[in-house]
Amino acid sequence: MTAASAPAQRGVLHRWGAVLPLTPATPLISLGEGDTPLVRSARIEALTGLDELWFKLEMCNPTGSFKDRGMVVAVAKAVEAGARAIMCASTGNTSASAAAYAARSGLESFVLVPGGNVAAGKLAQAIAFGTRLIEVDGNFDEALQAARELTSRHPVALVNSVNPHRIEGQKTAAYEVCEALGDAPDVLAIPVGNAGNITAYWKGFGECAEVGRSSTHPRMFGFQAAGAAPIVLGVPVEHPQTVASAIRIGKPASWAGATAARDESGGLIEAVTDDEILEAYRLLAGKEGIFCEPASAASVAGLLKLSREGRLRGGRAVAVITGNGLKDPDTAVSQYKPDVTRAPATVAGVERALGW
Repeated sequence: MTAASAPAQRGVLHRWGAVLPLTPATPLISLGEGDTPLVRSARIEALTGLDELWFKLEMCNPTGSFKDRGMVVAVAKAVEAGARAIMCASTGNTSASAAAYAARSGLESFVLVPGGNVAAGKLAQAIAFGTRLIEVDGNFDEALQAARELTSRHPVALVNSVNPHRIEGQKTAAYEVCEALGDAPDVLAIPVGNAGNITAYWKGFGECAEVGRSSTHPRMFGFQAAGAAPIVLGVPVEHPQTVASAIRIGKPASWAGATAARDESGGLIEAVTDDEILEAYRLLAGKEGIFCEPASAASVAGLLKLSREGRLRGGRAVAVITGNGLKDPDTAVSQYKPDVTRAPATVAGVERALGW
């Protein structure tokens, strides 16, 4: 294949390098992250009272979650700085992303995970990518504190969302939304766990408005799980509990960024119950053909809740679908009962089984 016929380079660093903190020494690594679909709702839109509801399918990133956008920048900058290894604390998605980009870049990776609190699909990814897993006797917040202290003592780069390069990469999703719609939406609905993503989107939308990529700012609607809602409660949650493992975080590292996004945009951060999350999880699969992990459904659960309460009328909203349903196969198995009918391996037998 000649250079002239080679496909164009894909990825966040190639596509959005002009708005990222890159230098000539930054390696332009990529697994093809970014440029995720923005898909209009087929049926849930009618349940919300919105004029338009769109889904930003961040589950289509290489490791199946939005984390890849920020991780590619964080790992590239770590390589540029001479790091030989990276570390993160994770409830799952960060571990998969960090391990993948470390493998791509020839780095070692170390992941601290809360014991017994990470979905199987996410751990499977991290293991496949060759990371060193350390299961800690504690929750995510304690794991992150340990990771911060360890990386301050040893020559290992911390790649959690406290790393500002993660926020820079994740803000590019806001640029894509404005590009696809021709402007910012009226509302951006997003799950809130460690709160880096809502912080990043707000930063991206602000930059888009400054340079004329959009004429307005969206109201930022963040949704936490009721059993892990420290921002809603105003105090850390010592033992967070929710089926949505990706947002099972009791002390968000980007708490201040999330509240700034809420307040500056005239938005809100509220809680949704596990039942509401699972209702939206099933609706997304059954009515939209979108199989996401439970945490992703929090954004849609929140919009449905606001609609039921008469607080959502008209306008255009984008709900961020943060991770793929295959991340958490155990929840899928518990929520869906397969419709299976046995039949002989003949046309007549299958017709009888179908009642045709």
